[in-house]
Amino acid sequence: MEPVRIKLSALWTARMLTGFLGDVLRFLEPGMMGKIGAGEVGGMRMSQGMLLVSAGIMVLPIAMVFLSLTLRGGVNRWANIILALFFIAFDSIGLPSYEYAYSMVLIVVGILFNALTIWYAWKWRAEEAQRKV
Repeated sequence: MEPVRIKLSALWTARMLTGFLGDVLRFLEPGMMGKIGAGEVGGMRMSQGMLLVSAGIMVLPIAMVFLSLTLRGGVNRWANIILALFFIAFDSIGLPSYEYAYSMVLIVVGILFNALTIWYAWKWRAEEAQRKV
């Protein structure tokens, strides 16, 4: 297996864990436990559709851990680039809404992991990318 595939999979794992860490730490924010209501995020009631979209977005990095190791070269390369660009845009849009420094740091770290994913996938040599798994 090419080292690039392993690096890409590791970067998606790191990105995913960084996001989960942020979600867990948000529960420790001052006064958060008193603010948590069933089915609410930030005081907004979550619909089934919103939860489905959230789950879909959160499952993408999880799937990419596996897909980075198993997809064929060219598809693999572009899937990594496109999804990492999506997450950079998604995180960049949400970044100004976080009020705590730890959240901003974790979002920036996630963006850096995605930037590295793009860099490794972009420089992945065409002949390596075309090899079968």
